[in-house]
Amino acid sequence: MKYAITSRGDEKSDVLRLKMIGYFDDFDMEYDESEPEIVISIGGDGTLLAAFHEYQRRLDKVTFVGIHTGHLGFYADWRPSEAEKLVFAIVEGKYDTAAYPLLKTTIKYGGNKEKIYLALNESTVKSSGGPFVVDVVINDSHFERFRGDGLCMSTPSGTTAYNKALGGALMHPSIEAMQLTEMASINNRVYRTIGSPLILPKHHSVTLKPVNDKDFQISIDHLSILHRDVHEIRYDVAHQKVMFARFRSFPFWRRVHDSFIEE
Repeated sequence: MKYAITSRGDEKSDVLRLKMIGYFDDFDMEYDESEPEIVISIGGDGTLLAAFHEYQRRLDKVTFVGIHTGHLGFYADWRPSEAEKLVFAIVEGKYDTAAYPLLKTTIKYGGNKEKIYLALNESTVKSSGGPFVVDVVINDSHFERFRGDGLCMSTPSGTTAYNKALGGALMHPSIEAMQLTEMASINNRVYRTIGSPLILPKHHSVTLKPVNDKDFQISIDHLSILHRDVHEIRYDVAHQKVMFARFRSFPFWRRVHDSFIEE
């Protein structure tokens, strides 16, 4: 089996990476950063997000697993002290896989140009400086004109991240859907938005159409870029999924409890 290990880059993570490579050297495992079958992320959820984007071209061929060298993460749930145990489990193939939905973002520009991105957590849209005003279209039908700081569309697993901070609901990753949450919407006698998160199933789409300004700061997970001359931004539940290796029972709601409730 071919494998690769990504690291957050701090001393603790880098040392553990070298130690794990040493463990794997004792078995019939090939280190291959180009075409791995399993990718081990050492650091935190941010490190795994970076690994996802690095290997998203191989989503149908690669499985991810995370080790946290800091706080417990939703994607990185193994401890450094369990590294050798994890190596043995990988070598013996003693694991199942869990498929998580992804978010597809299609950005269309002037001149019939477009770019497509995949997100594991979320995509956010904000203005480049002026007022943020967009028409929100659901399934080709106008829903509302939104005015505020911005909008966030998240995957089910991503609802525990920025979406939660915005007051969105938490969704189990087995639900193939996406969630739209508002950032400081303007609501008064003149302007009105729905004022609550929207959960949309996989066969629905949401399109944001600029009203005035066509320059937007758009993030895809941890990557934020200024996009100019944007004509529309469309969100769909992607047909691709990301695969995570599961070696033991650690239910989603237990992760939520351990991360946000347990002290």
